[in-house]
Parts: sequence; structure tokens; C-alpha cells
Amino acid sequence: MPLISSSTYRPAAYLANGHLQTILPSTLRRVPEVQYQRERLELPDGDFVDLDWSRAGSAPAVRVGVISHGLEGDSQRPYVRGMARALNRAGFDALAWNYRGCGGETNRLLRAYHLGDTADLAAVIRHAIEAKGYSKVYLTGFSAGGNVTLKYLGEAAALVPPQVQRAAVFSVPTDLKASSVQISRWQNQVYLRRFLGSLRQKMRVKAAHLPGQLDLTELENLRDFPQFDEQYTAPLHGFASADAYYEHAASGQYLRGIRVPTLLVNALNDPFLTPSCFPRATAEASEFFYLETPAAGGHVGFAEGRPDGSYYSERRAVDFFTRVVPG
Repeated sequence: MPLISSSTYRPAAYLANGHLQTILPSTLRRVPEVQYQRERLELPDGDFVDLDWSRAGSAPAVRVGVISHGLEGDSQRPYVRGMARALNRAGFDALAWNYRGCGGETNRLLRAYHLGDTADLAAVIRHAIEAKGYSKVYLTGFSAGGNVTLKYLGEAAALVPPQVQRAAVFSVPTDLKASSVQISRWQNQVYLRRFLGSLRQKMRVKAAHLPGQLDLTELENLRDFPQFDEQYTAPLHGFASADAYYEHAASGQYLRGIRVPTLLVNALNDPFLTPSCFPRATAEASEFFYLETPAAGGHVGFAEGRPDGSYYSERRAVDFFTRVVPG
């Protein structure tokens, strides 16, 4: 019964609530030690994703941690760089991949990325195994990236390569419809405005890149995720509606299919998550899916104020990856 009843996470004293635990780590943190080497991975449909590698040393490739970022994030976000540094310190190479259109250059196709798109993650993992020779692959992801990771592991477990050893994900909205409504509430407007501002700008860039293929008439009138996803995310990616997209993409329904040890850490004070994003019954019934629910941590936070600059999420992932018996 991999339901972890207690968590050792304790927030730094200056982080008094879930909003501070969410905002300050994303705005104040710096991780200068990580030096990436970029590689472009061409995809079967003619598009591409950019991969940023941070290697632990000159030893032959054996272990790699694949890091999937959050919505409208990229490999440069502090939480991604922090995880890459933690993996390197533990002797893992790190592969932080940027979703379509997130690596600093707009992608080629009209479509972009979405929270249920596991095909690109699968392509990245295959590349690490087949082209780079890694025999052990560990997955970690944050928020949207955690959702994609969980869905990848559970929707077709028989197709997951045997080289994939374990996964640890953080702050994951496993119920996408509920979370899309939650983040639109008045107390979360500061986050919503930031996300929608980034998404609107990407639509403008894409419309300029692909003239005549994207209707921006209603772009400025969209006020929440359900409206944006109804207007753009769903039709651009082949879904009949935002609800159809949420139903397909939400990772919660796939957790029972997971067949590699997988840890989900969701803070109880995460401002983006609803009670349906804490799948306790699934963890209790699973041999492979572990759920940890610390009282604090915010959304993609988990700062501790440690002298070495590490965060709980990073130490927890490395610990889960390296334990003989995970838990």
C-alpha cells in the first residue's frame, strides 16, 4: 500500500503559506551552476523539440534523468535547473527537454503541445535510449510535465521501455478539468494572468509564423483556461471541446496502469489543486504508485532554506531513484 502517511518536508520559516511557497521560489531562486548543451530532436511529423543536456561527468552514459517542465515553462526555470543540478550531484546525467514552442523558437506546425501529449515524451525517451545509449532512465516532472509523465507511464504500460526504472513527479493536477476551474478563482488571478499572457503571446507569434491559419478574433476576450482551451487547445490538437481534451489528458484515470515505481508529491496547500488531485485510494490499491501529501509546499515550491540551495523536491526525487526499496 504505497500511500506515504507522513512527509518530512518542512518549509523555510519565511514561507508562511501556499502562495508564498509558490511565488518566491519561482521568482527569487537562481541555479547558475548548471551548464546545458542543446540538441534539436526532429520529430516524425516534421516538427522538433529542443533538448538541454547537463552531464554529470565524462563517464559512459548509463543513468539519465528526464525532466519535464510545467505549463509555459522551459528548461531554464529554476525548478528544472535545480533538479538537473541535484541529478548531476548524484551521478545522473540530466536531460531537460523543452516542449514544442517552449525552447525559445516557435515550432513549425500549427499545433503546439498539450497536457496529454505523451508521444513527444516517448520520442525523447527513445532518443536517450537508442541514440545516446542510456540503459537506465528516470523520469521527473512538474505540474503539467508531471501529468504528461504519469499519463505516459499508465496509459500503455506494456509499451514503456524496460530501461525506464522509476519516476518522481511534483505538484500534478491529475484532474485537469477541476484544476482549470480552480486556477480561475479570484485568489489565483495572479497566476492565471501570467499563464494566459504567455499563451496569448504564443498565439500571436504562431499567427504571424503561419499566416491565415489561426483566428485571433477572440484571443483578448478569453478570461480563463476553459475558454482558452475551448478556443485553441482543443481544436488545434484534435479534440471536439475543452471537456473532451480534459477527459483525455487527465492523468488520474491512468494511474492504476502504472507498472514502474512512481512517486507523486502533491502539497495539501497547493493553490492549483483540488481534492480530486490527491488519489489516495489509487495509491492504497497499487503496488507501484506512491502518493505523498505534505501539508505545505505550494505549487512547484518545496523550498527549505538549506545551505546547499537544494529543494525538497530534488532531494526526494534522488532519494526515490536511489533507494533499494522505494518509499
